[in-house]
Formats: sequence, structure tokens, C-alpha cells
Amino acid sequence: MTREFDAPIELVFDVLTKPEYVSKWGATPPDQMKECSIDLRVGGTYHSVFVTEDGTECSFRGTYLEVEPPIRTVETWLFEGWPDAEAVETMQLHEADGVTTLTIRLAFRDKAGRDHMTRFDGQQDSFDGMEEILRSLLA
Repeated sequence: MTREFDAPIELVFDVLTKPEYVSKWGATPPDQMKECSIDLRVGGTYHSVFVTEDGTECSFRGTYLEVEPPIRTVETWLFEGWPDAEAVETMQLHEADGVTTLTIRLAFRDKAGRDHMTRFDGQQDSFDGMEEILRSLLA
């Protein structure tokens, strides 16, 4: 997945990695973020839980394998609703002319895990939420 943001790389990195921001864009309405913790260091963990409109809890967690502010993180990725879909996620940022490009890659351990991602993906809505936060911070 790739998305461009009209914001400096340091700010985009912060919005991607600080709980006070992730808790705002990590669940898109009508879903509500219930928990968001991030220990941004190699060996540190993250965990987020959001609740859907019907009351279903969705939990994501992982461990940071690489942290290179403000350009890259690599972390394990597990959605607890799909325990067979464990992956390694790489988030790479690049800035040119005031525009930061975010590229996210998920490397699944097998095809069965990857096949889950073709069924539903709310990531674009989350990117829209990130964009709103970035605009408000730049205003």
C-alpha cells in the first residue's frame, strides 16, 4: 500500500507511531478505539484494540524488529481475529518537495494468511483519518 501526504516526514512518522495520534486514526467511525499502546524501540511492542458498531473487538499486536526514525519501522503484525495471518510489516517513508510517501508492505508467512487481506481492508479509511490529523497539525 502506498499513500502520499502533504506533510514533512517527521510529522508523518509521529502520526504513525505515537499513541495520541494512532488512537484517533486507527479506528474509523463508527468504530471506537478502546486501547492503543506503543513502545517504539527494537523489542518494544504495540497493541491496539477497537470496537465495531456491533460490539466486536478487533485486536492488533506486534513487536518492533527495526526502528529508524523518521524513515522506517519493521514489526511483526497479528490480527487476533485471523491467527493464521501473522505477517511482518514494513513501513517506509520518503520525503520529496514537502510530500511524504508512505509505503507499507505486509509479508505473510503463507498464502492462506495473505488471502485474508483480500477480503476486507479498512486501511484507506485510516489513511484518510491520518490526512485529517496532519492537516489539523499543519494549520
